[in-house]
Amino acid sequence: MLVKLGPLDAGQVADLRPFLERVPDPRARRGRWYSLTAILLVCACAAVSGTRSVDEIAEWAARASDTVLTAVGVRRYPLRWRRAPSRTTIGRVLAAVDGDALDHAVGAYLTTRNTAGMASGKRQVIAVDGKSLRGSARLSAGRRHLLSAVTHHRALTLAQAEVGTKSNETAHFRPLLEPLDLDGSLVTSDALHSVQANVTWLVEAKNAHYIAMIKRNQPTAYRQLAALP
Repeated sequence: MLVKLGPLDAGQVADLRPFLERVPDPRARRGRWYSLTAILLVCACAAVSGTRSVDEIAEWAARASDTVLTAVGVRRYPLRWRRAPSRTTIGRVLAAVDGDALDHAVGAYLTTRNTAGMASGKRQVIAVDGKSLRGSARLSAGRRHLLSAVTHHRALTLAQAEVGTKSNETAHFRPLLEPLDLDGSLVTSDALHSVQANVTWLVEAKNAHYIAMIKRNQPTAYRQLAALP
């Protein structure tokens, strides 16, 4: 579990800890015992071990060994024993933390691992697509919708952002990809994002390649492409 989140090898270090340290702590300084990074690392370790809820994360943390808790930065109490954060602590932190900042930190970490793990000379291929989150609907609101940038070959989510409705995806295309190094990469997307401003920005500003889907609702571009040999 720690290997999955730690360094790739001696020369290509991609440790999750420094990325999570960039996430602002929403809690007051008084009364803190666990650092935000330690709590988020506990959640990350539990997630890659297969947990799917806050209760399961807390159960995993309660069973974690002293060695694991030390590795993720859980402090020792004055009586020289170490205790994992409780379910209440984990739940409060996850409810209060800045989701966009956490998304950006995890995306930057995965981007670093993806870049370090890419074979020499192999082109990076990224798909941009939006999906509604299963189980996120409430009586007062519909399902939450995310726009994500995902690698083709390893299915790593390099960036994601919440959008209000599917019709708003196009406006989030550039902000989603802006932080990523796309030099020489190939970006694919569905017809919703096949607008001139987006593909021009990919080529001129990000030095990237693209595959754009063109449908009949874009008659001029469709006729031009249909007329090609």
